[in-house]
Amino acid sequence: MKHYSSQGLLAADAFMFIHRLISEPLKLWRLFATGRRKVRSMRERRQVIENIRKARGIALLRKWLSPEQQAQFDAFRHFDVIGCDTGTRYRIRHGTAPNIHEIDAEGSSVRGWCFAPSGMLVPGDIMLAQKIALETNERAALAVANRFPAQGDRII
Repeated sequence: MKHYSSQGLLAADAFMFIHRLISEPLKLWRLFATGRRKVRSMRERRQVIENIRKARGIALLRKWLSPEQQAQFDAFRHFDVIGCDTGTRYRIRHGTAPNIHEIDAEGSSVRGWCFAPSGMLVPGDIMLAQKIALETNERAALAVANRFPAQGDRII
């Protein structure tokens, strides 16, 4: 039978305590680093998916644009539409809101309009909905729209 001294037990306990002080933070650091890598990977995947959604929205919008509107959108990131009820010209800029300007004959902004469908949609989908609304039911679209003051500058 082996006899242990109290000093031997204290030394073993101290060794185990020191070992845990050293190894546990390393385990926690590895766990933290792994978690950071996973979060970064998830963010990158989400960004890729969001970019795909935006590209698909613009592709769908382009299918609905006339050749003149496509050329205008390619050159300036906006396009003009004519309201079905009043014949007013509106410029829809790339974006979600407030991105619609009523344009006068000289090309200056008369007033701004802000309306969009509900939901988390990408800019291409919102711009398409705005185009369709103004070209098919202008009065109803403007009835729900918010107005904002025009800058009065000529808009390219």
